[in-house]
Amino acid sequence: MDSNRLISSSKLRFISGFLFPVMIAAIGVNYGQIANNLPSPENVVPLVKSIGASKVKLYDTDPRVLKAFANTGVEFIVGLGNECLASMRDPNKAQAWVKTHVQAYLPATKITSIAVGNEVLTFNDTSLSDNLVPAMQSIHTALVNLNLDKQVSVTTAHSLAVLEASYPPSSGAFRRDLRGCISQILNFHVKIGSPFLINAYPYFAYKSSPKQVPIDFVLFQPNSGIVDPVSNLRYDNMLFAQIDAVYYALASLGYKNLPIQISETGWPSKGDEDEVGATLENAKKYNGNLLKLIAQKKGTPLKPNCDLNIFVFALFNENMKPGPTSERNYGLFKPDGTPAYSLGFTGNIVANTSSGGGSTSTVTPPSAGSPPGSSSNGYLSISSDAGGLHFASTWFILCLVTLAFV
Repeated sequence: MDSNRLISSSKLRFISGFLFPVMIAAIGVNYGQIANNLPSPENVVPLVKSIGASKVKLYDTDPRVLKAFANTGVEFIVGLGNECLASMRDPNKAQAWVKTHVQAYLPATKITSIAVGNEVLTFNDTSLSDNLVPAMQSIHTALVNLNLDKQVSVTTAHSLAVLEASYPPSSGAFRRDLRGCISQILNFHVKIGSPFLINAYPYFAYKSSPKQVPIDFVLFQPNSGIVDPVSNLRYDNMLFAQIDAVYYALASLGYKNLPIQISETGWPSKGDEDEVGATLENAKKYNGNLLKLIAQKKGTPLKPNCDLNIFVFALFNENMKPGPTSERNYGLFKPDGTPAYSLGFTGNIVANTSSGGGSTSTVTPPSAGSPPGSSSNGYLSISSDAGGLHFASTWFILCLVTLAFV
């Protein structure tokens, strides 16, 4: 497509009921920017509002985005890239970073959390993992010194591959080689009152073993479900089973009351020939059904009274992400601001033509080169760590096939 023919979202008209029948207060969305054809942040604001999202997660602290969302009431988790962890051990550098990248935008932009690093522990790089907790501590200390710790928390997001076992959910346990570091992180969370963030993708489990994993089970479609033989809890979708496995893993280390947020989950609408299940129809079902569950304020079988805090991945298809085709097709929206798929709800976005000639206005995309999100190297490719990322899901599959659906 011609990247200069982008529809300005300032001219977009939103039909009542677009995408969702009601506003969903708890929904969050990941706003990645590894692309050279995205609309300006000012034009993204109405798109975020149109899907009822009240929370946005960035992988950096792009000033254009933070300024554009000032006085909108949208809450932000901002990211500090993996490449910055070593320098953040220095308290002075950490405080300078917080002043420049967080304090400067408060209170107009509602920054509520800083995600220090992304999926650090499953990079299997001790130079990163050894710096994670010290960096988190330095950032929190900086917030305390600046009297911002009551409004801005500190956390970090993990891949589901931090689990050694995830099925049945009641057997959830962290990898033995990571328990020391994870225990330090959990102590930190309890001390400052921040949540544990996990990135969970049932898509990978299905892609790995489509003949063994029932598609309805991963897409929140009607199915007979499975029963955990230890807890006797019934699960009718894989995401909830994965979430509860994390709850059980936390409990096994003595942290059963620590809150969890799903910092990433989604489904690609397109993939390579060997990426089974990466279709528009499956993405529509996964995200559409997920958003319905969030709207119902339905918790997991283990935590039925806990509202789900979930960030859908992602806001846009990102054309410069490396890896397989699926990496560039997780978006709810295309770069021109139109929905990647309808999510099964009525309504759509249409261009508002001028009263004279009917021509649409255009918006110039950011220049090619280093995209704003590229500095956060933990975000570049969801599937880059294929072996580690699929570990927990593969274990789930192996156990799943041994248990009859009831």
